[in-house]
Amino acid sequence: MEYEVVIGLEVHAEMATRTKMFCSCPVVDSTQAEPNTTVCPVCAGMPGVLPVVNKQAVEYGMKVGLALGCTINHTSLFDRKNYFYPDLPKGYQISQYEHPLASDGLLVVDTSKGEKAIRIRRAHLEEDTGKLTHVEENGQNYSLVDLNRCGVPLLEIVTEPDIRSIEEAKAYATTLRGILRALGVNSGDMEKGVIRFEANISVREAGTDVLNNRVEIKNLNSFRAMERGIAYEIDRQIKIMESGGTVAQETLGWDEANGCTYTQRSKEDAHDYRYFPEPDLPPLVVDPDWVHRVRASLPELPRARAQRYQADFGLTVADSALLVADT
Repeated sequence: MEYEVVIGLEVHAEMATRTKMFCSCPVVDSTQAEPNTTVCPVCAGMPGVLPVVNKQAVEYGMKVGLALGCTINHTSLFDRKNYFYPDLPKGYQISQYEHPLASDGLLVVDTSKGEKAIRIRRAHLEEDTGKLTHVEENGQNYSLVDLNRCGVPLLEIVTEPDIRSIEEAKAYATTLRGILRALGVNSGDMEKGVIRFEANISVREAGTDVLNNRVEIKNLNSFRAMERGIAYEIDRQIKIMESGGTVAQETLGWDEANGCTYTQRSKEDAHDYRYFPEPDLPPLVVDPDWVHRVRASLPELPRARAQRYQADFGLTVADSALLVADT
């Protein structure tokens, strides 16, 4: 029997603003700064504090949305996404869900089989969590919490389940990273965690349109990890199906050292997060003139520039891709 993989990607990209999403704390390099040195009552989740939306983060989010052909929604809403994690001090994340900043886009990528159009479901603003460092010392295991990253603006970009191969997944991820860098909204330094991928993967019998149970691999912070994680899951799910079993819908982590996924928790649906409107933030209303100004400021994007190099200078696809990758 032949099988087909169905993949949707969620990309979390930190917005390269000077300050955090809802407070005036500076954004610092979490790999270099001393832990817990850029924290205030707002991003530490103290009672009674009030968040204020970072205007620059909104503009950067609009830039990305427009570059991806999205509709910038006149009104978007912030919600509270409730879940417990040790580096989430409020016990909830301020995010967007049903009413995002941008929606209904399209990204065309190049593969060995030609162009592939991948639909963008939404691009929404939210805040990042803190960072945990796991320590093993004197036979004891414990975790240290650094809140420097807590509250850094994130743009989450969610595709439809349009991706059908590892090659297409990598093409999408690399193309999107190039766009973020060209727009100047993200450094693209994946080794610093400023871009993180989450892959939703399911396998079905080729030729059918059924959507089987999917798994989500969290926090893949390199193209290599993303490719290996997807490949492992495809193989694992096919083996389960061929043995007559059913793939459990769950959230997985990726063990880079051992080259395998592992269970983190059962897969949540939206109702598990108990979304409700953020009471301390009014609706985010974007003026059409602002959208027009942002659209006019967009630079030539990498794929368009590569095509221009090919047409104007007779460069090969490979040479033009190499040039735009470094500029």
